[in-house]
Amino acid sequence: MRRVVTDDLDALLGILPPHIREFLYQQPDYSELLEVILDLGRLPEARFPQRELILNSKEVSQPDIDYVVSRTGEFSGDNRAGIDHTLHRISAIRNRNGYIIGLTCRVGRAVFGTVKMIQDLIESGKNVLLLGRPGIGKTTMLREVARVLADDFKKRVIVIDTSNEIAGDGDIPHPAIGHARRMQVAAPAEQHAVMIEAVENHMPEVIIIDEIGTELEARAARTIAERGVQLVGTAHGNTLENLIMNPTLSDLIGGIQTVTLGDEEARRRHTQKSILERKAPPTFDVVVEIVDYYKVTVHLDVSEAVDALLYGRLPKAEARWMDEDGEVKREVITSPLIWEGKKEKQLEKTLRFYLFGASRARLEQSAREKREELKIVTDLKQADIFLTTRSYYRRKPQKIRDAEALGIPIYVLKSNNAAQMKQCLDALYPRDTQYTYVHNLQRILAGRRGFDSGNRRLESGGKRKSR
Repeated sequence: MRRVVTDDLDALLGILPPHIREFLYQQPDYSELLEVILDLGRLPEARFPQRELILNSKEVSQPDIDYVVSRTGEFSGDNRAGIDHTLHRISAIRNRNGYIIGLTCRVGRAVFGTVKMIQDLIESGKNVLLLGRPGIGKTTMLREVARVLADDFKKRVIVIDTSNEIAGDGDIPHPAIGHARRMQVAAPAEQHAVMIEAVENHMPEVIIIDEIGTELEARAARTIAERGVQLVGTAHGNTLENLIMNPTLSDLIGGIQTVTLGDEEARRRHTQKSILERKAPPTFDVVVEIVDYYKVTVHLDVSEAVDALLYGRLPKAEARWMDEDGEVKREVITSPLIWEGKKEKQLEKTLRFYLFGASRARLEQSAREKREELKIVTDLKQADIFLTTRSYYRRKPQKIRDAEALGIPIYVLKSNNAAQMKQCLDALYPRDTQYTYVHNLQRILAGRRGFDSGNRRLESGGKRKSR
């Protein structure tokens, strides 16, 4: 069902030191390789879909890293490099002096077939946003969208390729994007400017953009959509709820604002006087949550889905998957317990917290008092919830930006005390599990409401008001 067009695996293995390369070739499943990890002073590691493998008993040395670096292209501002005429990506980790001490050598593959699940959506001319965890296939699907629109539908397609991940390294784009044109970006911070330049200079009908992650890029996306150009892109986040909870990217789905209702209206709606509402029409008409290579969850009407979540209802969604014969199957999602086939498991799962500026002792004490189970983790990638305080969140340090990039829900405490810890646990562990999916989102947003509205006021240039 999954047909690999090309992965040029020999080109990637060819840049590795011989003692690592030879051991990889001995593996019966080496063609399924995902990435090779080389960290100074640690054992070299290979990652496959179902396993991880130590490649040598000898620790990685500086000459090993220099061997790889000398055989790759130039590293850009985001510490990424590529191999000419391939889709492979080499990412560097540097020390404080700027020297490379770690490498992630990721295999890039061009794949046909995954776009069939959303082909009707991109044919319609609607703006489509793809979401999903890292490595789930967002860029792979985006690459095929570019090829289908340019070759099959003869549209003028421009790919904004910030890290050369969509069309590969080098001046000539990889054939996987078909006849779509590619614009490279000199530095990640300039991505929003290149997005606007593409519209103004090259008259595209479609713009493809990977990893919308900043407020400027979100604004550029809205500008493109308002000019009548179809936009297909990806953003940081796993689900639609992640975007709602992300103040930086919530504009992609219309933005969120606090509205105060009159007494009569609040009684009519059976809500509190202060509620959350969508601010404007969304930039993207459709949101596709990628569950895996052959399964997606589609929100066909983003406005309706966001409004439903903010009003405490389960939004309408559609599950799509490909069967063994390559046929696309569809099913309307009617229960939070079957959404993505994961909700029932999530209700039984112990939440893993990553703390940044939040008191571990107070959180654990509050959990004991409420008889709730939780786990504190030190690896950000293992976290289900990123817990921080308002003062830290306003400064936006790198760790918070990393959490947003990974799509981890961020809960912001107004202050670092026991009462706020208990409110956090109340939001994340409601007693009525029948409506956990929607209820959790509502209470997390309620816990951040005061900060979000204050943050918008500061960004707009107003004076800070005491709260």
